[in-house]
Formats: sequence, structure tokens, C-alpha cells
Amino acid sequence: MYQGGQTFLPLRVNLAGVIPIIFAISILQFPAQLALYFSFSAVEGVASAARGIASFLSSTTPQYALMYFLLTLGFTYFYTAFTFKPDETAEQLRKNGGFIPGIRPGRPTRDYLARVVSRITIAGALFLGVIAVAPVVAGVLDPKLAGVALGGTGLLIVVSVVVETMKQIEAQLMMRNYEGFIR
Repeated sequence: MYQGGQTFLPLRVNLAGVIPIIFAISILQFPAQLALYFSFSAVEGVASAARGIASFLSSTTPQYALMYFLLTLGFTYFYTAFTFKPDETAEQLRKNGGFIPGIRPGRPTRDYLARVVSRITIAGALFLGVIAVAPVVAGVLDPKLAGVALGGTGLLIVVSVVVETMKQIEAQLMMRNYEGFIR
């Protein structure tokens, strides 16, 4: 509630965006890239170990997909906890005279926001994990799709650009007193 009118807090399901996917792929690709450099070593033991690491972290293996999924989930929680500050949001609500109906201002509001964001992040993390792993799984299931260069990050960026473009078109149409574009 804010000055007698109702409003809402814009808490998105995916507060982290594509950052967790980028972190996860970076963590997975770094050891694989190092292993590829050392796979041509003159020392047979080093070359053999490097080839083993490179094959283990190949993007066509099930363990790669599992580790990618789990890292994406973990980094989603990490990045959301890093960027969303429930104590600051609760304080801004209090300063502006807003409140959440049924929740006392201050610490109860902060705890409520933290609990809600934690629950929302579960859905967002699972969504990001599925989007990140979908191209890898498709490549494992159908080898003809293994060479497709469009990954989870690219898909997410394309979708977010389309959604943002649709919002801007809707806002322009509403400014000109049209009924709207998205129904």
C-alpha cells in the first residue's frame, strides 16, 4: 500500500538474468581449455591426464550437462543473494510510507521479502538450468543437433530482447491511446 493506492514490488522470477549461465559455462570451460592445451604435451603422463580431463568435460557427456545444470542453479542463488537486498528494499518501503498488507514494517518485512525471493529463485534457477542444459541435452539425444551454435545464453538473450521489444511497443501504443498490442 502506498498513500492510499495499491502498488506492487517488481520481483522477477529470474532476478539474475543470464549471469549465472555465463559464470557456469566459464567455470566448466576453463579446465577443459587448459586440458586441451596440455593434451599435446611431449610428456605422455601429462598428455594422457589432459586428454582424460578434456574428454570428461566434453560438452557431449552427461556429467557435463549435470555439472552445468548444478552450477547454474548455484550461481543463480549466489547472484540473487548478491544483488537483491531485502533489508534495503524494506527500508525504502518504510521511508516512502509503503508497506505489505499483513506484514509489520522493518524486520518482519525484510524477512518476508527474503523468504519470497528465496522461493521465487527456486523457479528461476530451475528455469535457467533447463534453458542452459537444453541445447546440450538435445545434442546428446540427437547427434545431428550437436553442432548447433545457439546455446542457452543465446536463447535467453533472444527471448529477453523480444519481450522487451514487445513491452516498448505496448508502451508506445498505450501512449497514443490505442487499446494495446499484447492480449
